Amino acid sequence: MEYVGSSVYDDHAFYEQYMARRHREESPNKVIEYPALMSLLGDVTDKKILDLGCGDASLGESLLSKQCKEYVGVDGSQNMVKQAELKLQGRKGSVVHTSLETYSYPADAFDRVVSQLVLHYIEDLESIVKNVYETLKPGGKFVFSVLHPVMTASFKSMTGKRTDWIVDDYFDTGKRIEPWIGEQVVKYHRTIEDYFLILQGSGFTIQGLKEGTPQRENFQEEEEFKRRQRIPLFLIISCIK
Repeated sequence: MEYVGSSVYDDHAFYEQYMARRHREESPNKVIEYPALMSLLGDVTDKKILDLGCGDASLGESLLSKQCKEYVGVDGSQNMVKQAELKLQGRKGSVVHTSLETYSYPADAFDRVVSQLVLHYIEDLESIVKNVYETLKPGGKFVFSVLHPVMTASFKSMTGKRTDWIVDDYFDTGKRIEPWIGEQVVKYHRTIEDYFLILQGSGFTIQGLKEGTPQRENFQEEEEFKRRQRIPLFLIISCIK
């Protein structure tokens, strides 16, 4: 069975394994992707923020602790929305249970739109990016992370640890089926150039780009730090309306 979008997270066994991996101490999401994303997002004080594919709203919890004015998360997974609602209880945050494709994007409503490791699940990315542009206030910022294109190009290296990675079919963009946590998950491969052109074509001005360079101070073990220096896992981009 092929899982599309957020549907895989409503498979109970997959969800439990994913959450255990996602929140482990030296998860790459925690020690590489999150610091890079936050550095591009900048000061969020008094900002109204939309989080596309919010998951369990861990990011929302962090943004609210940094004094953002209001947080709205969007996610298509029932399991994730339940966890997000628990995290945001009693705070200036809310969650909308719907997909990114069907969410009603209010015009000129948000100061920041953020998305963590979600957009590589989206087939029609151009439509989503245009909606993001419209929902941002003038001068608003869109910051997102995706799996680095060298990771999504080919899954021929999935039998071992991600240290010796085969980069193949890089310019053959489109649908990929990744064997992940015992399931078959649909993702969409794009080149770095593709992301740039989609953003530019929607009216955005690119402000910053990071590939998640590992920082030694974020790692407990030297061995894990060295391993993560070998290949880029993430691409993080910020742009302005």
